[in-house]
Amino acid sequence: MPQNNTLKGDRANSELSGEEWPPSKAAKNLALGFASLQWSPGPLGRAASTGSQLDMEALGDQSELVEKAVTKLYHRRWVMLFLFSAVSASNAFMWLQYGIISNIFMRFYNIDALAIDWLAMIYLLTYIPLILPILWLLDNRGIRDVVLAGSAFNCIGAWIKIGSASPDMFPVTFFGQFVCSVATVFILGIPSYLASVWFGEKEVSTACSIGVLGNQLGIAIGFLVPPILVPNVEDVNELAHHIRIMFYITAGVATLLFILVVFVFQDRPKIPPTQAQATARSIPAEQYSYIASIRRLLCNRSFMLLVITYGLNVGCFYAVGTLLNRMIISHYPGEEVNAGRIGLTIVIAGMVGSLICGVWLDRTKTYKQTTFAVYLMSLVGMIVYAATLSLGHLWVVFITAGALGFFMTGYLPLGFEFAVELTYPESEGTSSGILNCSAQVFGIIFTICQGKIIDDYGTLAGNIFLCVFLLIGTIMTALIKSELKRQNANLQAKATAERHKSGHDYGATALISELQTSSQA
Repeated sequence: MPQNNTLKGDRANSELSGEEWPPSKAAKNLALGFASLQWSPGPLGRAASTGSQLDMEALGDQSELVEKAVTKLYHRRWVMLFLFSAVSASNAFMWLQYGIISNIFMRFYNIDALAIDWLAMIYLLTYIPLILPILWLLDNRGIRDVVLAGSAFNCIGAWIKIGSASPDMFPVTFFGQFVCSVATVFILGIPSYLASVWFGEKEVSTACSIGVLGNQLGIAIGFLVPPILVPNVEDVNELAHHIRIMFYITAGVATLLFILVVFVFQDRPKIPPTQAQATARSIPAEQYSYIASIRRLLCNRSFMLLVITYGLNVGCFYAVGTLLNRMIISHYPGEEVNAGRIGLTIVIAGMVGSLICGVWLDRTKTYKQTTFAVYLMSLVGMIVYAATLSLGHLWVVFITAGALGFFMTGYLPLGFEFAVELTYPESEGTSSGILNCSAQVFGIIFTICQGKIIDDYGTLAGNIFLCVFLLIGTIMTALIKSELKRQNANLQAKATAERHKSGHDYGATALISELQTSSQA
């Protein structure tokens, strides 16, 4: 390529701005191409990562020659991450506050086990019809409005439950749980999106893991605290008093977090944190089509395989979490508190697994290999847990449940991050939302089916049922093609910057000169 380093001062600026370019077709197409690649913050409230693809056919391979964009990391990114994690934890706590002491609430409200199961499954059911409109809201209004709405629903649902601490108020508690389940739709798919918008490429997987960890922390508290706050006492009035205290605590925490989101949480940084984000922001809003983005995702074979495998794995986790109390009590009567502690062990081990997996991905970028290995170990953990549950030794159950949680819960951020890599530059929120929708569908199916199998054939048969589907998911994970599109975008930008540092002119002027020469020949 010919060198062109003679342009200086105002003359260079005028030529680079296009004021003196010859009116050749090649130069005009190139100018339009460069204009579309310049970084701009986009319309107010616009999501940082759009769901459209770059329209760069006019430039072809020469689009690689665009100058590296300015990036910056802000310290307040950690405030956004931990505040979101706290909101997610509050919402996740309310998902399991009934199920882990299901026998107590069945007696208090005089309802059957399926009704209690639906207090957890309503979280899964609500997600399915609402996820697409909320993904549209995320793409068009930004992350702040979505997290704010989720925090508001979480707060409102928590206060509604306070009025349900009476044996004849089960419809009220179900309605309050429904309102909280709406909040989940706003919250559950945010971690990968928030990580991409705020964090650098060497910490994005760790940030996503911390965002998922918030949800796991809420589940852990949901396993641990309700058996302590609501003991299994015979007196109904005393029981109502304990339930009311639990509801007041959750409502107070949800209200505090809502206030913090209103005054603290921000949409995105002014300057993007990575080259991939800078490229995503440069896509003009008029080129974005939400429906087209969904269609592209559904036509992505590797992503759709991941959607199914993610749904199978997380659906099994939902079923185990919802039915844990029933499984433990059937073999160890009167051990409600230890059932909660076993659930806590599952989630704490999973939190450790999530962090380790996130750090590992940031260091190695081995998304396919890590995902497959963790999935396989989830299957092994489920088999061991199923085989040891009925041995009569609680300490064995603690160990096997912890091993199961380390891999099964640790898989959650892996799925999110692998999806972002497979679907870049589509919106991270959209890909995460579709993954979670699959998990909700399988979660409902597995919870209902496993509950019925446990009632009719026992816990071993119910857990074998889950093992079969984990085996299917493991095989399908091996078939996923590893296409790390986001990593390739970052590497491409770095390579361009290195070429600039080498002293060669790969800029706009040199490229135009080459195109003009070829057009005149």
